[in-house]
Amino acid sequence: MPDDVRDKEARPSPDALLERAQREASGRLKIFLGAAPGVGKTYEMLVSGRARLAEGIDVVIGVVETHGRRETQALVEGFEIVPRKAVDYKGRALEEMDLDAIIARRPKLVLVDELAHTNAPGSRHPKRYLDVQELLSQGIDVYTTLNIQHVESLNDIVAQITRITVRETVPDSIIDRADDVEIIDL
Repeated sequence: MPDDVRDKEARPSPDALLERAQREASGRLKIFLGAAPGVGKTYEMLVSGRARLAEGIDVVIGVVETHGRRETQALVEGFEIVPRKAVDYKGRALEEMDLDAIIARRPKLVLVDELAHTNAPGSRHPKRYLDVQELLSQGIDVYTTLNIQHVESLNDIVAQITRITVRETVPDSIIDRADDVEIIDL
């Protein structure tokens, strides 16, 4: 009888097993986190993506903003880029990441810049971090970028220091969900 009790105590609960199975089936998330715009998050994400590409990993760009920086633009060359999707908003065509095209393509890793971005009205999800969560649930690994002021729990602190209220935030749970966070600072 004591052996039966010990076996039951050592076994994980059904909920724990389910959580572990879901975690193993989902993609891995790496966040390149910086203190401010222009510190090199996108650059480092592309360098890391290029290294994975050199290892033979299937890597695509979902969305990357080079902000006109030549060095960053040069790193984009050689990657397969999933074309953006036009979303009509008040008579204007806005370009957003094409979530359906990425899921249909099923790369091992997708590079997604600006995690806190607010998607155009009419997109499947209102925020890019929700797009990323869907990619992860499909088993696709994601590298993404984020500035510290966009972390929801730090928003008030940043506003006190800078006197600027940041409207685009991501919940702390997305940081908690990350498998890896790399701090980027020039």
